[in-house]
Amino acid sequence: MKLSADLVAFQRRLGHDFADPALLIRALTHGSLSSATRPDNQRLEFLGDRVLGLTIAEALLRADRGATEGQLAPRLNALVRGETCADIARQIGLGEVLKLGRSEMMTGGRRKDALLGDAMEAVIAAVYLDAGFEPARAMILRLWGDRIAGAEAAAFNAKTALQEWAQAQGMAPPRYQIAERSGPDHAPLFRITVTLDDGRQADASGTGTKRSIEQAAAQAMLDLIGEIP
Repeated sequence: MKLSADLVAFQRRLGHDFADPALLIRALTHGSLSSATRPDNQRLEFLGDRVLGLTIAEALLRADRGATEGQLAPRLNALVRGETCADIARQIGLGEVLKLGRSEMMTGGRRKDALLGDAMEAVIAAVYLDAGFEPARAMILRLWGDRIAGAEAAAFNAKTALQEWAQAQGMAPPRYQIAERSGPDHAPLFRITVTLDDGRQADASGTGTKRSIEQAAAQAMLDLIGEIP
């Protein structure tokens, strides 16, 4: 099977030439385009998630030999979560080569975090099946790069920190509310407000997931109350 020019270019960005190009094509095929003769990438996504998790877990252990399980777990979660996988996918232009059905193409599927993150995991599995664990591991370590060294900072969860602070003050958990929502479904713009029991409020705006803007709002509140990590 001969790959198209755009997939050959993607292989170069990925850093792996497939012995079995069908694996790459399957990894890039979303369910909206699948058929009896064109399988989608869901099974590969399942496998890629495990290959990624093992690789990152091992890398974190090597990077900080004194870290406890309680310190390592949030770092791992920060590096393997869907948003991070989607960021890596954007970094290598994966969205440009995703194979989508018309409905997903019309609604901006090439830019959706969920689709990009899932496809990134599927591509990892495709490399693993094509060449084995070591090439897949090497690719992950190269693409994730400095993120592994910065995992401790990435693992900080502003919502958790704010909730713990509120509880220590005898307050109920902070309340989050969507104050505004605009923009298309594939790139919504949120303004989210967080309110404490004592009436103090902070907010944050931006495109992305609701969860990410809630994190930004929580950080704004931590800045306001002087609990800056």
